[in-house]
Amino acid sequence: MAFTSRSENTRNTILAAAREMLASRGYEATTIRAVAAAAGIDPSMVMRYYGSKEGLFSAAVDVDLHLPRASDLPVDRIGETLARHLISRWEGELSDEYIQLLLRSAGTNATAAEQIRRIFQNQVVTFVSELAGEGPQSRRRAAMVSAQALGVAYCRYIVKLPALVELDGDTLAATLGPVLQHYLTGDLDALPM
Repeated sequence: MAFTSRSENTRNTILAAAREMLASRGYEATTIRAVAAAAGIDPSMVMRYYGSKEGLFSAAVDVDLHLPRASDLPVDRIGETLARHLISRWEGELSDEYIQLLLRSAGTNATAAEQIRRIFQNQVVTFVSELAGEGPQSRRRAAMVSAQALGVAYCRYIVKLPALVELDGDTLAATLGPVLQHYLTGDLDALPM
């Protein structure tokens, strides 16, 4: 569907209202009617542009991890570099509330879980494929990097495990980096010592 300037403005107004509501209320408490009211439009317009609450959520919380190009990074430090980047995305200059919203929602909401899967599947697989080529091994590496990164993020920002929360970003990156390095460049079939 081609969009006019007016319809693009309407879409942006809807997304802004949805993002604000999702960040403050969460997925379950955000309704199409409430978003429409906040945007000053009829609920049918939200449905016209996004089709459903799930479609609106996917558009409003389409998170870009802003991953660097793997081929531009030093291979021997790629794990720590990626860890620093992700920490910056979670809590530094690149952060926003949408990653935490996805993390909070993914355990109880199928739409949020699908969205986080899509984001990590598309972006992390692309990152790893630049480094290791395409194929099952890259998908496995990307899955392990994603699992580690999401697990740390969930425990630090949602569960707020004290030992993780207390770490400064540099220490967290130095701790997480070698694990990511192994998943990115190590032998995944070797038994740990």
